[in-house]
Amino acid sequence: MSGPVLLCEREGAVAILTLNRPKRMNALDTELRLALGRSFRELEADPSVRVAILTGAGRAFCAGMDLGELSAGAPDASGFDTSVAGQDEMSEGIASFSGPIIAAVNGFAVTGGFELALACDLIVASTHASFSDTHARVGILPGWGLSQKLPRLIGVSRAKELSLTGNALDAARAQAWGLVNRVVEPEELLPTCRALARDMASCVPEVLRGYKRLIDVGYGMSLSEALAYERRAGIESARAASSAEISRRRDGVQRRARDRRDSKRDG
Repeated sequence: MSGPVLLCEREGAVAILTLNRPKRMNALDTELRLALGRSFRELEADPSVRVAILTGAGRAFCAGMDLGELSAGAPDASGFDTSVAGQDEMSEGIASFSGPIIAAVNGFAVTGGFELALACDLIVASTHASFSDTHARVGILPGWGLSQKLPRLIGVSRAKELSLTGNALDAARAQAWGLVNRVVEPEELLPTCRALARDMASCVPEVLRGYKRLIDVGYGMSLSEALAYERRAGIESARAASSAEISRRRDGVQRRARDRRDSKRDG
């Protein structure tokens, strides 16, 4: 009997979701798409969860849509058509999670799997990771943001090189191009992501969520519009916090800085 296609582990305010179809390189079949959407909605409904980590079991992060499953259905189903079961549930479920999502890319992230990583807020990659956009080789156009997000991260010319060749991008070059935040050895991937997640989860919860939203919404605006949007959000945030709360939190920030400095000195 096969196990669950998606594993969910909780560590305090951090949830770790693991795509668990290693024999299929964690390809996104209907069951896994539905499980992802359902799990992220459940995490969003739980106020104790502040940060999520998404990774894959085995040698792949995600090989994209399960083309075997899709080919057995409608011949024109691209995997991004709204008629494909679980597609909307997955994408909308991930988008509904208001906390940060860290992609822990342990291996291959191919096409839809590449888009899944880009749906997260930041990417930490293993030295074994690689990224490929094979839409042009498979014969479909993307529908989950790859053609728009990738150029904004690495530049138009580099994005065209990847997408119009289908060639793989290794982890080192992905970091040099600004696609991933960090590259670490495989055994350090989840510990690094857990440490980042704990740092995020230790922030003021409503501000953590609000800051993510502020960046995401403002990024789609012109600079002048985004600055005005930030100013309005900042005024509302300042009004919601008392001076005593701000003072107490500032003291906490200073203590954290001292503790980190002492820890580095002792180490």
